[in-house]
Amino acid sequence: SGISPPDRSEARRVENEYRSRGTEYQEKKMMIWDLAGRDEFQSVRKSYLRGADGFMFVADGTRRETLDAIRDERAEMAEELDSVPSVLLINKCDLEADWEIEEEALTEFREAGFHLLKTSARTGQNVAEGFEALARLTCGEKEAGANDSEGA
Repeated sequence: SGISPPDRSEARRVENEYRSRGTEYQEKKMMIWDLAGRDEFQSVRKSYLRGADGFMFVADGTRRETLDAIRDERAEMAEELDSVPSVLLINKCDLEADWEIEEEALTEFREAGFHLLKTSARTGQNVAEGFEALARLTCGEKEAGANDSEGA
């Protein structure tokens, strides 16, 4: 489940993509793999994920099952992979009145160490900040930026 701001320059649904994001301390080159929901990737998924420095998950705020799928995926990954920084983007913040995801569910992810941001593919809100947060976390910064009510 990819995210796409209107100009499609910040993030887009692709098989893989290189992304550079600077932090205060260093430039971080990111390779983005969108493997969710693709049966043909199941056999190689773990080999792609094994060396990852961080993970970005995207849930659709209007569809509770997308957050449930992320919870299941993360639990499966935890069995075989080391713990790495994770960012969770809850998309469709522009439609928050229609959300099926409750605050308690988000608290569960925060307590599990996820950095959360509410995003909008329609407006681009917090999309760049999601990549910035992941870059900061993978560079070893303890706090990836604001993680408040605006962020999630």
